[in-house]
Amino acid sequence: MDEKQCCVILSVQPSRGLVDEKFVVLVQSSLPSSLLTIYAHHQCEDGHSWHAFAHYTSDATGAVNVSEDCSVGGTYSGVEAMGLLWSLKPVPGSKPGLRMRKKSVQAPMMVTITVYRGHLTEGFEDQVPLASVEVERWYMAPGVRRILVTEDGLTATLFLPSGPGPFPGLLDLWGGGGQLVEYRAALLASHGIATMALDYLTCKYTMETGKIVQQDYFETAYKFLQKHPKVLSSRIAMLGLSLGTSVTLKMAAYSQVMKLRCAVCISGSHVQPVDGFLKEMLDYFCKNSGNIRITKGNEVVLRDLLLPIPTELSLKVDVGKLQCPLMLIIGEDDQNWSAYESAMDMKGMMAQAGNSHLLTLLSYPNAGHLIEPPYTPHVRASLFRSLQSRQKMMALWGGQTLEHSRAQEDAWRKLLVFLRKNLYGDVKTGASSLSNL
Repeated sequence: MDEKQCCVILSVQPSRGLVDEKFVVLVQSSLPSSLLTIYAHHQCEDGHSWHAFAHYTSDATGAVNVSEDCSVGGTYSGVEAMGLLWSLKPVPGSKPGLRMRKKSVQAPMMVTITVYRGHLTEGFEDQVPLASVEVERWYMAPGVRRILVTEDGLTATLFLPSGPGPFPGLLDLWGGGGQLVEYRAALLASHGIATMALDYLTCKYTMETGKIVQQDYFETAYKFLQKHPKVLSSRIAMLGLSLGTSVTLKMAAYSQVMKLRCAVCISGSHVQPVDGFLKEMLDYFCKNSGNIRITKGNEVVLRDLLLPIPTELSLKVDVGKLQCPLMLIIGEDDQNWSAYESAMDMKGMMAQAGNSHLLTLLSYPNAGHLIEPPYTPHVRASLFRSLQSRQKMMALWGGQTLEHSRAQEDAWRKLLVFLRKNLYGDVKTGASSLSNL
């Protein structure tokens, strides 16, 4: 009797959930001690396909539980409950430099999980599957509302959690690639925080005038959140990744308008001219372009742009002035920004100023620059278009896949705890349950 006659059963629970929610992949009714390959496939909105696979041997009852059993090969090994997602790679033959990013958060990420006989490493599409299941992974929980914001010259999207509210608020800033990136904001709203994703480099104002926004653009976004009837006006945070960190730190330390409840900075730096704003920041980075390195593989390393960390206070945000809690999240193998050296300098500045009690520092060995929500596939390098030159380059982000994936999971969990502690406190809101979809 072969596996087909055994009617192999494959289940994934939950089959519909948030992207940061773990699932359990279970194979049953296989022959005992069968060699099996469990395979994941995802086609992105851009048409590119990604896959992951792992080799298992069924137990005496003919079962494999991916959350408990050990993979002996494939795109990951060992006991890894979510390895079929975080180890996803572009399928062989794909163009180089791909990065998986969700564009439409109103549709789920669809993943097909399949089980095959034997330990396969290629030619999956030519094999007859023993069983297959479709899985939905969502950034938006049921009831989360997506609202385009164009008032007051803003280019933004506001995500409101399910329930009557009011909710704490958050401004979400991405990095130097520009565009309105929504998926992290949607996920934060799914966890009870009214989050506004803000485009500040390729916004309508900049596209129409050719001018880079000033400080008042971010203060306008803050005031928009403050005035919103579903937002708790005194409980607003700011989160930035990469260049977004530069803006977040500047606003947290110097803005007379923005009174942030807390700030989170991922993979960035405080090094920038204190006088001026975004244009001056970008000009300063360009002035140091002689520090850019190119690897033998033609990958661009930008981490030395801001090194050595200057001693002059005119060239870095005075984090000693911060009056709100700050979380720094860094990867020690970041090849794009000097995040580790910057964090160490900020730590020293805050200790000297007497406000180090406000600092939470999460530092991850062998993690790279792109510390994203859990189970996002790690890419060590990908194509990136520089806003200044408009040229595409292969940016080296850094990180080792396993350690980077562990860092993403740990950092996200601690980030949510940090935000809830500082934004909710003892406030009761009308947020609905954050249980499974």
